[in-house]
Amino acid sequence: MSNIVAIVGRPNVGKSTLFNRLVEKRKAIIHDESGVTRDRHYGISDWNGKVFTVIDTGGYVESSDNIFERKIKEQVILALSEASIILFMVDCKDGLTSLDSDFSKIIRELNKETILVANKADNLNLEMNSNEFYELGLKKIPIIPISSVNGSGTGELLDMVVSKIDDVEEKSEVKLPKISILGRPNVGKSSLTNSILGEERNIVTEISGTTRDSIDTEYNLFNKNFIITDTAGIRKKSKVSENIEFYSVMRSIQALENSDVTIIMIDAEQGFEGQDMNILSLAVKYKKGVIIMVNKWDLIKKNNSTLKEYEKIILNKVSPFDFIPIIFSSVLKKQRIFQVLEKALDIYENRNQKISTSQLNNKILPEIKKYPPPSNKGKYIKIKYITQLPTNTPTFAFFSNLPQYIKEPYKRFLMNKLREYFTLEGVPITIVFRKK
Repeated sequence: MSNIVAIVGRPNVGKSTLFNRLVEKRKAIIHDESGVTRDRHYGISDWNGKVFTVIDTGGYVESSDNIFERKIKEQVILALSEASIILFMVDCKDGLTSLDSDFSKIIRELNKETILVANKADNLNLEMNSNEFYELGLKKIPIIPISSVNGSGTGELLDMVVSKIDDVEEKSEVKLPKISILGRPNVGKSSLTNSILGEERNIVTEISGTTRDSIDTEYNLFNKNFIITDTAGIRKKSKVSENIEFYSVMRSIQALENSDVTIIMIDAEQGFEGQDMNILSLAVKYKKGVIIMVNKWDLIKKNNSTLKEYEKIILNKVSPFDFIPIIFSSVLKKQRIFQVLEKALDIYENRNQKISTSQLNNKILPEIKKYPPPSNKGKYIKIKYITQLPTNTPTFAFFSNLPQYIKEPYKRFLMNKLREYFTLEGVPITIVFRKK
């Protein structure tokens, strides 16, 4: 089950306010590309070490009494069906309405983990009004009164949410490398999958996917077994054209959660766009390995500098994620498609490597000695030693006398030095500072 939490409910109950509180207050909102308004409705929340994606359906539900007219209903039902947890929001001030009852019927049929969030419980009297919503008949569904404006009750709500979600890194039963292929519709994902899996002698077995559109195929290449997650059915399964991007992002989130490395495929003629950045931001937040594959490179008119110029444009757009390899290819011409897979497997190894404490200290401490952390109010900061923590993704602890005074620019300096000395291409890394 993917860790997608959908906030649903009739108009004006406070869905977007709750969404902003869950993601913005933790500074975890996905990259916001100017002019791409839909992108602001996907965010990541991190509560007590559990990471989950939050979907705000507020931007897709028109402020109309006829909330269940066809297109709106399809959008909301899509969010409900894809979510692992539903936050069904109601309004303590307005009380129970017929639209709330309509929503409750759909939720009852889905039989999913649901929390009824009684918003606008801004005082004790309004909080007592939340008992009215037991009339909806949603048995065994807890009611949490909150005020998304002042924040009361949101801590209890988040505690309940994380108690119901999986640990993404621990839930995979298959220990083979898992590679997902993501991207906007029509960039060539289906063609790439068909090219890779077209030779029957290389296919080991079919594994039932976690979602009805994702197919996991075990594959052997370079004498290595790995699993490719095919999400190429994204467009075909969407009944309404307006829903394609929404559906695509939700499928991308699910595939990301269950993969080790993701190949973000873009169209060379269209370039790197807002939704691509959303997927990349998700991948980095989830600490997944990443590679960018520029497909349809054969359609671009080139000279000796075209590739370098195009690469520079992409790197500028993905800044500060400049550790991500970019491969220019053509699935149609079968140019460098296996190089992409080989690089993805290399990134998997990078993501899982363990660097000894002696190696870290022998390489990084001399650099720190040459360029020590800036002093703070006359206090000199000393970093004593470095070690890699036993986590699922590369995390390095720097032990210091004054860890609280180490600033972001110096943190970036240390990250750059780690990448300079060790093979960490395509892998998001984490560094933490501890008292010694």
